[in-house]
Amino acid sequence: MNTVDIFLFGKKYTVPAELTIMKAMEYSGYQLVRGCGCRNGFCGACATIYRIKGNPELKTCLACQTKVEDGMYIATLPFFPLVKQVYDIEKIKPDQMIMMQLYPEIYSCIGCNACTKACPQSLNVMQYIAYAQRGEYDKCAEESFDCVMCGICSSRCPAGISHPQVAMLSRRLYGKYIAPACEHLKERVNEIKEGKFESLLEQVMNKPIEELKELYNNREIEK
Repeated sequence: MNTVDIFLFGKKYTVPAELTIMKAMEYSGYQLVRGCGCRNGFCGACATIYRIKGNPELKTCLACQTKVEDGMYIATLPFFPLVKQVYDIEKIKPDQMIMMQLYPEIYSCIGCNACTKACPQSLNVMQYIAYAQRGEYDKCAEESFDCVMCGICSSRCPAGISHPQVAMLSRRLYGKYIAPACEHLKERVNEIKEGKFESLLEQVMNKPIEELKELYNNREIEK
């Protein structure tokens, strides 16, 4: 078995080379109560920072997606203290002033692009902040769509911007006020309320798990 030496919170461990950081932590005896969610890169719970011995560059990643390397010094970042403003989406409007009021720190951006370089989803974070500055919430929503709210971008920002929360506000403004109304969604919601799908859901709930997997894997995917 090929192994590598890694350092978890400063302590050395020898682990199989094919493991992800998350699996290597569990292999080393860590019980992941926090900093562990979907295990597939969608929840952002396993934000991690690391360095490789001999290389001064500080790197960022999601622990569930990244394989261990020899000489890797690792520290997880299961929570980063973002600024999360409270607002009523029914009372705010999609104008430039709302971003100035709630997240004025975005106008202190120095254009260093550290946020973009740190993003494990390879999002153009600095660009969507620029869209938010200009009140272009449709563009900000599109650019930040795949954000998993891990907070790594904010941990590297010298201006103290809470990028994920700015992106969330933009997507909410876009969905509430800017995006075209989706009539077929309203119709489907009414059909659900009327109980049209209750018998179908009951049938699905009673199917064995293997049959459900087969149905899922061979489903018709909407384009």
